[in-house]
Amino acid sequence: MMEKMNETKRVAYTPSPVDTSHVVLSEELMGLTEELARNVHEVWSAGRIADGWRWGPERDDVLKENPCLVPYDELPEREKVYDRKTSVETLKLIVALGYTIERRC
Repeated sequence: MMEKMNETKRVAYTPSPVDTSHVVLSEELMGLTEELARNVHEVWSAGRIADGWRWGPERDDVLKENPCLVPYDELPEREKVYDRKTSVETLKLIVALGYTIERRC
């Protein structure tokens, strides 16, 4: 019964991220996105490895293998783009919520 209810919730789920389309990031913040993307990948990789995952030529949830368990610089460009989008949207959300980001010298 509970499994059927959870299945219904999954089908009915509609993501509703905060609209950040009006936010324009400064050139300085846009420059930060690559470092954030790199760190997003490192955090993801560390979590996967901690959960017993390892590198494999194809994603395999049973064997816990993933071809993206490599350094950021070795990722296929499409994977880097995914991490960059996550970084840009995170920065945009911070700005949309009224926060400022300043670099300390």
